[in-house]
This record gives sequence, structure tokens and C-alpha cells, in this order.
Amino acid sequence: MALRLPPTPFPHFSVKRRSSSFLPFPKFSVQNLSSGSNTDNSLKASLLFSLVTKVKEKLEKDHFSLPTGKNGRDDEELILWFLKDRRFSVEEAVSKLTKAIKWREEFGVSKLSEESVRRAAATGKSYLHDSLDVHGRPVLVVVPSKHFPECWKQHALDVNSAGDDDISPTKKEIMLLKDICDFKKSIGEYPFSDSSHMRRFYKDMIEERGMLDRSEDERLCVFLLEKALSRLPDGKEEILGVFDLREFGVKNADLKFLTFLFDVLYYYYPKRLGQVLFVDAPFVFQPIWQLAKPLIKSYASLVKFCSVEDVRKEYFTESTVPASFRR
Repeated sequence: MALRLPPTPFPHFSVKRRSSSFLPFPKFSVQNLSSGSNTDNSLKASLLFSLVTKVKEKLEKDHFSLPTGKNGRDDEELILWFLKDRRFSVEEAVSKLTKAIKWREEFGVSKLSEESVRRAAATGKSYLHDSLDVHGRPVLVVVPSKHFPECWKQHALDVNSAGDDDISPTKKEIMLLKDICDFKKSIGEYPFSDSSHMRRFYKDMIEERGMLDRSEDERLCVFLLEKALSRLPDGKEEILGVFDLREFGVKNADLKFLTFLFDVLYYYYPKRLGQVLFVDAPFVFQPIWQLAKPLIKSYASLVKFCSVEDVRKEYFTESTVPASFRR
């Protein structure tokens, strides 16, 4: 794949920098990297080409078994991206890129398709919006109220398939109910009064659309990231994440999956997420967010709490705003 260079190949980096954006860069061929009438730009391009070449050579020498081609060890645009992420350290770029390419193989990223994520996509819990935002970024919309953590789903089935006298107080069940009750108390709600109350709490978690394995949710997540990146316009490098937190409840909280999402973004898609919007977050979400912030590390700085009205006015036009956010 042809390497693309920024007008200023070495943008200024700062540890305290909140934005993860890089300067946009036009397409260039590898053969023309060192050409150009401007001597300074030519020298910078030559130096950058040298760094990319060093990474390619080191990957070929030390990790020859890694695949080649698009998203492989000789993909120059991918190498350039990881070099920028690692502040042009060849050793660090090689290390992180090696892990990313191996993960793509093991996860089966290239094999993901609309059909392979059909069941998870049908829930409507996450999707790629048809239009770009006003900044020209692809938009991933997540609806957590339609997500039910895997660990709660089997328990929901067990509870609803048993009669009131048949609910056995297993150690796992007791621990789960204790966690739920403690959390409900922490936000000013009363815990379950009886098994019927518990049964009602689980009712919406046994709907067919919510019965998914964690692996299905993970595949949908990665598939949508890949799809969003494939829609990046020329000169754009980031995507926007919109979390529609209306109707979010305790039953939808899933710190494990949130950790998976941000780990994937940090290790395998670095600096691709430009901003995250938490839309109309209810009170019950606040303590969950306090638990989540340390887990997602620097990505917490990309989060902005906002209203539906903010989404309409600041990020979309009347014709491009997602249907669920329209008046």
C-alpha cells in the first residue's frame, strides 16, 4: 500500500495533549517520498521514509512469519501510523505493531463479515451511522440499554426457568445477588424484596435479541471499527463514538466489555478514536463511570457528557443527525 505523508511529517506531541488527532496527509507513492522542490520537506520525507524502512526490515528479519499485504508487516501506511503513535521510536513501533498484527490473525479480523455479526447487529446495540459528522468523521453509535452482560444472561435463564420454590441459593447466585443489592443500595434503590421482584428484574434479559455470547459482541465491535475506518475520507484519520445512554440501567453495566473495547482501541487501533460522547447519562451511570475511568486510562479524557440537543446542534446537520436523536 502506498505510503502517505503529512505536510509536516513531525507534528508536535505533548503528554498532556487531549486530542489524538494527527495532521492530515495526502497520498504519496513510496518511490516519490524523497522528491519535491522544497529542500526541507524533501529532507523530512527522506528521514520518515528511512524510519518506515527500518521498521519494515526489522519486522522482516525478526518476525518473518507475520503476514504481508494490507494490515501486514509490509503495509507502509500501517507502519507510519504506529510510528506516529510511538512518537517515531522504531523499537516501540515494531513491538506494538507486532502484537497488533498477531492479534488480527488470532481474532480473525479479515474473516469478519456482515453475516458473521448478523445476530449481534440485529439487536441494534451498536451500528455505523450512514452519515459523517460535521467534522467529516465516521460515527459509531452505541446503545447500552440494548446490551446485557453475558454473566447475567445465564443467570436470567436459570431464574426464569425455575419456580419460586426451586431457586437454589448457589454460591455463585448469592454472590451475584449480593453485588446487585449492594449496587442498588449505593444509588438509593431498594434491593429485591422477593423472588418475584427478582424475576421481574431479569424479564427483559431473556428476550431472544439479548441472548448473545461475549464473543459475538466482541466480533461486532471489531467489525464496526474496521467498517468505520474504511469510510474515512481523504485527510481524515479519526472516528466519533456516540453512546446513547438513555434508558441505561444497572442490568446493562458491563465493565469487562468496556475494558475490552478500549484495550482494542489502545493496542490495535491507536489514536483512531477522536472523541466519545456520553449522551443523556442517567444518575445510575455516574458510579459506573467512576469505576470505568481508571480502566480506560487516557481515553477518559476524550469523553464528553452532553445532551441530545448538543448532539443535534454541534455534531450533525438536520439531514445527517441519527434518526434516534431527531426531534
